Amino acid sequence: MGETEGEISEVAAGGFGAGAATYEQGRPSYPADLVAHVVDHLAIGPGRSVLDLAAGTGKLTRLLTPTGADVRAVEPVAAMREQLELACPGIEVLDGTAEQIPLADGAVDVVTVAQAFHWFDAPRALAEIARVLRPGGGGGLAIAFNERDARVPWVAELSRIIRWDERERWRVPYTVEVDWAAVLGEHGPAFEPAERYDTTYLQPMDPDTLVARVLSTSYLAVLPEADQRELEAAVRELVAPLGPTFELPYVSVAHVARRR
Repeated sequence: MGETEGEISEVAAGGFGAGAATYEQGRPSYPADLVAHVVDHLAIGPGRSVLDLAAGTGKLTRLLTPTGADVRAVEPVAAMREQLELACPGIEVLDGTAEQIPLADGAVDVVTVAQAFHWFDAPRALAEIARVLRPGGGGGLAIAFNERDARVPWVAELSRIIRWDERERWRVPYTVEVDWAAVLGEHGPAFEPAERYDTTYLQPMDPDTLVARVLSTSYLAVLPEADQRELEAAVRELVAPLGPTFELPYVSVAHVARRR
């Protein structure tokens, strides 16, 4: 993760470090069918070892542990690791990056990356992921993303409020237009062609949780307090007509690529 080996980008480190608790409160889980797809296609279960890379607060990690696999996590931001350890007691949590994974060659059967691959230096990260994966055996890499569904009018307005189209000003590399299968094909010669899986997810929501969701965004988490409060007021005004509880819709996507 980041621009140089062993380092993460300043906006990621600052934003996620400052907003780790908010991230845990506001970020969505992942659809059960998406998780089942990954588990089935990469044979995750007892006797298999899984690394959840750039695991954040463990939103995906906690969904993999019921499989009976040996699950461990790597996360570079200390505050996120603290939240992860609270949410996933008993899981081994290591400090490391996608470009410098603190595991031996062939240490795991599966690597998962949820909501984080856009922060990686893709060629270096894919080479490092391939290094820690055991060749053959049906294991490999799964990349998952939740995208707010901007086809819904109020969600599109939310994106406008948080100035999502201007995120490159804060050096946020994430874009919904990226074809991650193509990225894997170009920079991951150790992997077979990726298979894409599309589904949807509805996150139970209330105004407080939505504010946390918004302020967990990396470039917003580092805004001055006054700017965050102004943003919070705009978000609350937007969703006031939706009532005390509502749902935030997502389009959820997974790419699964087996290790050659």
